[in-house]
Amino acid sequence: MNIFHKVALQSLKKNRTRTFVTVIGVVMSAALFTAVATFGTSLLQYLMNGSKLKCGSWHIDFVNVNSDFVQERMEDSEVTDAVLFENIGYALLDGAKSTEKPYLFVAGFTDETFDELPVTLISGRFPQNDTEVILPNHISIKADVRIPVGEPIHIAVGNREESGNILTQHDPYRDGESLNIAEEKKYTVVGVYERAGFEEHDSPGYTAITRTDMVDAKGRYSLFLTLNSPQKANEYGNRFAGSFPYVLNEDVLRFYGVSDNTLFNAVMFAVGGVLIAIIMIGSVFLIYNSFHISLNERVHQFGILMSVGATPRQLKSSVLFEGICIGVLGILPGVAVGIGSVALALPVVEENFATISASDVPLELSVSVPALAAAIAVSFVTIMISAYIPAGKAASVPVMECIRQTGEMKTEAEDVKISGFFCRIYDLEGILALKNFRRNRRRYRSVILSLTLSVVLFVAGSAFGSTLKGIAKELTVELDGDISFYAKEMPKEELLALHDRLKNVDGVSRSTWQSDLIYSGTVEGLPDDFAGGRFREDCNIPVYAQFIEDAVYYDFIERLGFSMEEYYGQDAKVLGLIMDTEEHKVFFTGQEMEFILHSSTGERAKTICTTVVDNYPLDMLPYDSTPQYLFLMVVPWSMNSEFDGLERSSKSGLTFWADAPAQTMARIQSGITDAGVACDYTLINLSSAVELFRSLTFVVDVFTYAFAAMISLIAVANVFNTISTNIRIRRRELAMLRSVGMSEQGFNRMMNFECFFYGLRTLLFGVPIAGIFSWLIYKGMALSEQLEGFAYHFPWKSMTASVLGVFCIVFITMLYATNKIRKENIIDALRDDMV
Repeated sequence: MNIFHKVALQSLKKNRTRTFVTVIGVVMSAALFTAVATFGTSLLQYLMNGSKLKCGSWHIDFVNVNSDFVQERMEDSEVTDAVLFENIGYALLDGAKSTEKPYLFVAGFTDETFDELPVTLISGRFPQNDTEVILPNHISIKADVRIPVGEPIHIAVGNREESGNILTQHDPYRDGESLNIAEEKKYTVVGVYERAGFEEHDSPGYTAITRTDMVDAKGRYSLFLTLNSPQKANEYGNRFAGSFPYVLNEDVLRFYGVSDNTLFNAVMFAVGGVLIAIIMIGSVFLIYNSFHISLNERVHQFGILMSVGATPRQLKSSVLFEGICIGVLGILPGVAVGIGSVALALPVVEENFATISASDVPLELSVSVPALAAAIAVSFVTIMISAYIPAGKAASVPVMECIRQTGEMKTEAEDVKISGFFCRIYDLEGILALKNFRRNRRRYRSVILSLTLSVVLFVAGSAFGSTLKGIAKELTVELDGDISFYAKEMPKEELLALHDRLKNVDGVSRSTWQSDLIYSGTVEGLPDDFAGGRFREDCNIPVYAQFIEDAVYYDFIERLGFSMEEYYGQDAKVLGLIMDTEEHKVFFTGQEMEFILHSSTGERAKTICTTVVDNYPLDMLPYDSTPQYLFLMVVPWSMNSEFDGLERSSKSGLTFWADAPAQTMARIQSGITDAGVACDYTLINLSSAVELFRSLTFVVDVFTYAFAAMISLIAVANVFNTISTNIRIRRRELAMLRSVGMSEQGFNRMMNFECFFYGLRTLLFGVPIAGIFSWLIYKGMALSEQLEGFAYHFPWKSMTASVLGVFCIVFITMLYATNKIRKENIIDALRDDMV
């Protein structure tokens, strides 16, 4: 260790407080870098595991190969795992509605294939031999073909061909293709499974899975390979592309950086880059300022060293060695703190991540050695940058200027001149504080920037979370129930029978049903100028009728406070609603109006007397399009016979309430399948949107506030370091003021004025910038969700907390520093140079 390194160590030991604060700043900086890297790798691993659960862990699929190729690949040293299924062939699916997906594709799975490829059984059981099959659930939804479990099917199986070439599942349906039948097959349907991830959306066949136990030398297979080096999957496939086409598992490979999806890569690296940039900026403020202050204190010492022959290179080496020492003390503990923080945070947000991704994959800590090495390297580079810049400046100062320290006295009188108006406001103590603030403007700039960054991050994070909560409330406030089933033109008897079957499903706490019909008619009593006169009495309009259970209807009548006798029995009054669906405005509440329904010939067929209300007991079923002006009648089911014989279109539905909607929905889906519902239906989880936004909001809150808190701690350390050290540098100046008669009260007033100037300058920049960021966040999120009526709310609470926080930090730091100065003897402070 040379003499310059010893000087650097002595400086660190002599200024223990500044060294401690700088090391704490490095610890927090390294912890943030590590936390970003560790959470990033944990999240990527979590998403990768979710993709593997959905699509399988394979990397490349050779879609139509022979047994020789299978054997060669299984013996390939570049392959770690291989599974396959037999491409038995295609069969026309009778009654399939989808023209681009007209086939049934039969695949023969081995035991190993069932273990490796994700096949989730919804009902029934897996096939046990080559005469049994399971069918995907989307065959009933997209093809509108329903084959109950236990039913036998007879199909003619063959190959799809075009111009002599065999087509596979990865070749979309083509108009000129032909199906060459090879053999007749008979299977029994023994189960229904959830659509598999290995079947692409544009595949021409619904995959029916049977069981096969051996590799036939004449068979054709789909071979799924897992490679030692996933990054080389494309290169590996290109070797055989001339003879055997292949498909990459991009859902998994993109997490290895192998993806044609440039948007995913851009977002992944952009988010990480922005976070690292913010941390580096905050950290450089602290560490650079610490070294800058240190060198300002030691400039006299540097002048003496240069006067006896020290070179600029040796002085820079001394300062950089100081930076290395601080890095050694702070980086490794920071890495440990970062990993520990993520390990504590993951269990807190794991359940919410499962809701967001709709996956049962656990969110576990994943520590990547390259990611940790990158975090350590970035932390070290940050320290070196922070040390090198002030070291270069100090080494370039002339010797005599260093010894005389004239560089500290370059402020011109005009720069600190104060007008008479401010002199009358501030008094002597305020004038001295303001002059000192202006004289040391460059020195305190990093304090202002650090505090401003903290204010902006805290307010922006708060605005993001509150806006997300507002959007969640806006989108979910109108939902009734947790699960909704609806179907077009479903017979009444079938609907009621299905309700009786599903209301007893495990997990359903309450249920109801409804039937929504659309009639053609008019409404009497509408003002001529309503909606610009577009609804004249001679103009037919769509009139909606919502038929609901009598118990639900009359319970709502009772809650409205209406007389039960007026709304009970044949030809009774019913409830009406007239609403602008775009503006969410209701009209004519409390008035009585007649809804006149017409027959198919346009004649008056039935007149319904309604009492117009501003609400309805149960959400209507969704339609492909809803008119701007909705005319709705809410009718008890007991009156439905009065509407028979009128031309109308209908949609029927069931609504369920459940404590665990996701699990209950799976049981309901199984019950619908077992019931053999023949019409086209939709089953949706209404509560998923609510849970998604709640979970997303919670996750955002945890990480934005944690990130803002860590950055704020770095800013606090910077403020403490800068203010306390600069107060110590001014110990002679402050002692001189006290020696000429400045009272304790006057001294306190001067210090308080300085605190006020720091806080005011911070808020002068921080509040407008934070307000602009909060508005931009609101605008971007409102536009993305297409919420035109969603109002902006200024973040008063977070802004107020930021203002109070800024002044508290500055005042507490100043109080700590000045208390140490007060304890010193005035004569000693005037006599000694800065230690």
